[in-house]
Amino acid sequence: MKLRSIELALPGAAEAAAFLTDIWGMAPADVVGDIHYLRGSGSYPYLVALEESAQPYVRSTTFVCTADRLEQLKRSVTEAGLPAAPVSSSDLGGGHGIIVELAEGELLRFLVDAAEVAPIEGADLPVKLTHVVFNSADAEATGHLVEDALGFRVSDRTKGMVFVRCNDSHHSTAFARAGFASLNHIAFEMEDLDAVMRGIGRLRDQDMAPAWGPGRHGPGANVFAYFIAPFGPVIEFSTAVNKVPDDYQAGAPEDWTWPAKRIDQWGMSDKDFDGLRAAEEKFRHRRDWQVQPLDVLTEENH
Repeated sequence: MKLRSIELALPGAAEAAAFLTDIWGMAPADVVGDIHYLRGSGSYPYLVALEESAQPYVRSTTFVCTADRLEQLKRSVTEAGLPAAPVSSSDLGGGHGIIVELAEGELLRFLVDAAEVAPIEGADLPVKLTHVVFNSADAEATGHLVEDALGFRVSDRTKGMVFVRCNDSHHSTAFARAGFASLNHIAFEMEDLDAVMRGIGRLRDQDMAPAWGPGRHGPGANVFAYFIAPFGPVIEFSTAVNKVPDDYQAGAPEDWTWPAKRIDQWGMSDKDFDGLRAAEEKFRHRRDWQVQPLDVLTEENH
C-alpha cells in the first residue's frame, strides 16, 4: 500500500494552485471543473487536488493498494464498524475502492486500478507525498484503531505524535496529540537534501521564512522545513524518511528526548509554535458522502 494524494476543498482554489506551482514547486496536471490537480515528478497523476469551496476542509487522503489488500480492508473495516462506502474515483487516474471515516472524522480513501503516468523531469519538483499528518483528540486510540481496522502499524510514539506506517517507510501518516481533529500538515518528498534547501531559498525569495526548519526529525530521521501556506495549511519539504523492517520495534516517548532547548536532531532553527498551531486548525474533516455497506468477499461468496 502507498500514500498517493490528498484532496482539499477551500476558497480560492485557483490562487492556492498558483502558489503551489509558481512558488512551492509543483507542476500543474489538469483543471477539471473547479478542481485543480497538481503533480510531482513521480508516476502519480496528481499529489494534491484543490476544489473550490466556501469553507476549507479535507475531502479525503488517498492510498493505492492491491485488490487483495482492498478485500482485507473491506472485511476489517466492516468488522470494526467504521462508516464507509464503495467509491469510483472521478479524480485523475480513476480507480475504484472504498472510503472510510475514522473515529475522529479522518477520511481515508483506498483505490485499486488507479492509473499512473510517465514521470517528468524536474530536480526541484516534489517526487511524491511522503506523509500526511492529522491532529487528534486521542492520538493513542486512533493509532490502535488504524492498526486493528486498517492493518497499519505504529512505528513510534513521542510526546507529540503517534507515527504510523502502511509499508516499509517509517510513516505515511501520524496522529498529533493536539486535543482536536484536523489536518496537521502535508509533507512533500523532495529528490534530496539539496532540493529541500533550494526550496527553502525559493520561498525566502518571496519573503517567506520557515515556520520550523531546516532540521532533522528523530522518528523517521527525515530532513524537514515547514511553511505556513498562504491558503492556510502547513506544508513541508522533506526527504529521506527511514525505511524500517517488519519487526521494527515501536519506540516510546522516553526513547525520543532532546537536550534542553532542542526539538530536533540538529537544533539549528526555531519553531513558530503559535503560527503553526493556528494553521493546523484550519482544515477540518467533512464527510460529503452517504455511508453504504461494503461488498465484502467471504469464503462463501468468493
